[in-house]
This record gives sequence, structure tokens and C-alpha cells, in this order.
Amino acid sequence: MKFRWSLVAVFVLATSMIYAQEANAPKFGKGLFNLVGKDSSWTMKVGFRMQLLGTSTWQDGESSESNMLVRRSRLKFDGFAFSPKLQYKVELGLSNRDMSGVSAYTSNSPRYIMDAVLKWNFAGNFVLWAGQTKLPGNRERVISSGDLQLVDRSLLNSRFNIDRDMGLQLRHHFNLSEKFIVKEVLSISQGEGRNVTTGNQGGHQYTGRVELYPFGSFESKGDYTGSDLKREKTPKLAIGTTYNFNNNAVRERGNLGSYMETAEGLYETNISTIFIDAMFKYKGISFMGEYSDRTADDPIAKNADGTLTGQEVQVGKGINLMAGYLFKNNWEVTGRYTHIELDKNVTGKDPETQYTLGLSKFISGHKLKVQTDISYLDVPTNNGQIMYRLQCDIHF
Repeated sequence: MKFRWSLVAVFVLATSMIYAQEANAPKFGKGLFNLVGKDSSWTMKVGFRMQLLGTSTWQDGESSESNMLVRRSRLKFDGFAFSPKLQYKVELGLSNRDMSGVSAYTSNSPRYIMDAVLKWNFAGNFVLWAGQTKLPGNRERVISSGDLQLVDRSLLNSRFNIDRDMGLQLRHHFNLSEKFIVKEVLSISQGEGRNVTTGNQGGHQYTGRVELYPFGSFESKGDYTGSDLKREKTPKLAIGTTYNFNNNAVRERGNLGSYMETAEGLYETNISTIFIDAMFKYKGISFMGEYSDRTADDPIAKNADGTLTGQEVQVGKGINLMAGYLFKNNWEVTGRYTHIELDKNVTGKDPETQYTLGLSKFISGHKLKVQTDISYLDVPTNNGQIMYRLQCDIHF
């Protein structure tokens, strides 16, 4: 199976090179090639990106792990079909990390599909999304992994994000004034994450998000990209809040994590997650802040006779603060503070605080960049952990 997909990747890349010799290829970072139907009734842009990552960690003054890997490797297809009002996006993950999570619930198959979604602008400012894609959760998660300000996302995201799911999203926006913009999203999804093939095991997942833009839109969708690469000429601010309710959830983190199995089947409980976030940019200065809070009706999984299974919902709170400054030579310095407090009575885990300092060189924006950062993880029950990372990112 892996070999077959490798052949597909090679074929697409070879086709793109042939096409580039016969026609004007897109500008670097704008896709491998663009196709347009003879009657202009459809388009397809094909893109490819990869991230090469090296990591070293030290615990108690000694190196505990050193690793080099292809962190992400993805093919992306997007465009419109029949009408510009009907758009689509397909993204395939080819690295081992992208495909991980094989289980009986995914037919014991690699999880190649990241996104497979249709977007129908059926009336005015209303757009209906249908398929598998990211839910409107915390801002850092919705930002593409290729557009991050540091090497990777924070601990808040890894503990609380609501990730991708299969379902429907209704999106809308309107103006309160000439500049003040309001965006809303309502979503109903299966509730168990991506590439599930066994059908719905618990209840469904319901998500609502509202965003306020008091000073107008960011340039080039800068509200969902890290760093102020466009050097906003006037202050820009986005404030968002999300509420997610996963009815009868069967996984430890809602639609992520291990399935909570009991002697009788799957344990079910209602899980609620709240996110509040903000993004600010102005003349190379950027700031992003996030707060999360997850609760569950009965977070400790039990068998029918009341005995514990050893699994529990990852309930708790977190805060993530990040700020950076982009110099005129496209070097950027970024700092991040993240504090996580899972409910110790439920999870048995101590609070975690992580401090990260990063340095990035943007050669061609986020399409070609080198990033490095160093983090210190403070946990009361140990002597702390130091992590160093170096990553190269390239997008075609």
C-alpha cells in the first residue's frame, strides 16, 4: 500500500515537470501545476509540501532522545467544479506521522486522507461545507502546519484541540460597520475524528464559533497564518470563541485519543470544550493568545459493575501565549508560554509549563523557511526537560 502511494507521488511530480516544460508553471509556492477545463467549468491546483525535522531532548542533564524524521509530507488538490461557487479541497498525508492511528475503527488501514471537503456558496455570504476537514476549534489548530510561527504547535493544542471530523459546517459573515466584520460557524459532525469507517459509536459532535474583526480583514488571511509576513500597515485584531459539545463521546479527548473500552463495549460520556483566542498583527509585530477549558459529565471510565477501566477523559484547562517580531531581513524571533493543568483528581497528571524561544528565517514566506526553537518543560515532579528542534519547510 505504501509503495503504491509512493508511485502516485512520483507520478504527480513527474507530470508536473513535464507540464512545466510545455506551459508556464505557477510561481514558486503556488502549486506544482494548475489545470483548467476547456470550457472553464472546473479547475484543479496540485501542490506538494514537506517538513524535515530534527529533535533532541535532555532530561536530568543527559540526552534522552535524538530523532530525525519526515514530520509531514502531503499532496493537496483544490479548485472548483461546475461553478466557482462549488469549491473542493483534498489533502493526503504520506508521512508515517500523517498516517498514524490505525485501528479497528479505521478498518486497520493507514489514515491517508487529511481533508476531503466540498464548499458550496449557495446564497450571499453563506457557505456550506460537507466532508472531512478541520473543525472550527482553537486558532492554532486551524492554522495550517505549514504556516506556523514556531516549529510545531503548543501543548495546549496537543491536549485540547478538536481536530478534524466528518460532517457539515455552515459558515457566514457580515459587516457591523464599514470595517467591523463578524464571522460565524455552526457544525455538526460524527464526533470520532478522521477516517473512521465503522460508523458512529456514540453521539454526534456540535460546534459553534464566532469571530470579531473590529479593524477589518487581515492581509492574505493573516488571521490564520503565523508571523506578520505582510507587515500590516494598520493594527489588525481577531477575537474568537468556540464551544464544542461531544454527545456520548467514546474517546479520551472527544474525537481524539484512545477509545474508552469496557467489558461491555465502549464507555460514553458528554464532553464540553471551550476555546477563547485572539490574533494581533501590526508592522511585523504579532501576538496570539489562547485559553481552553474541557469538562465531562463523568470523566472516569467504568465498567457496568462500577469497576474502573484505567481510562479517563483528559479534562482540564490551558493557556497559550505567543509573541514575535519580524525584522526587515525576514528573520523573526518568537517567544511562547504555555501552561496546562489537567484535573489531577481525574488524570493523575501534574501541571505542565513550557517556555519556548524560536528563531525563523523566511526565504520565501512560509513556502520556504528554516525554523529552530528550544523549549524548557517544567513539571513539579521532575527536574525539567529541554528540547531542541530544527526544521526545514518547503511548499510547491
